[in-house]
Amino acid sequence: MNIRKLTIDDLDLLIKLRIDFLLDEKIEFTSQEIEDIKIKCKEYFISAFNTNNFIAFVAEIDGEAISTAFMSFSERPPRKAFLPYRYGTIYNVLTYEPHRRKGIATKVLIALLGEAKAMGISIVDLLATEDGKKLYEKLDFWSINYTPMRTEL
Repeated sequence: MNIRKLTIDDLDLLIKLRIDFLLDEKIEFTSQEIEDIKIKCKEYFISAFNTNNFIAFVAEIDGEAISTAFMSFSERPPRKAFLPYRYGTIYNVLTYEPHRRKGIATKVLIALLGEAKAMGISIVDLLATEDGKKLYEKLDFWSINYTPMRTEL
């Protein structure tokens, strides 16, 4: 197994991993919606790489992706005076079915978090599913006293 950081040269793979993640979440799309998502993902990834606001890692066996995790960055007002203002948000954590429960996502996330730390990121957030909660707790994530809420504009 090889774990590596993805680059803009992996654009097609990044788009595939994003769509596979959405489909794994049991979100239903028409074929036209999938094509529209591919276009928007391409735009997003190009911009995010050009502004250094995104990293992703993948685990592969014989060149085939088996697990991945993405992180985007944003700036917020400081939480503590000595911490950098850049925060990370983890999303798109996906391990394909035959490879789940083998510690692969843990290794991918450790690589992702190590890279984020080297980039000066001090706080990382994520939204955990019940299935993923134990994994994240093992990596020192904890629940915060906020209720996730959302609106679409």
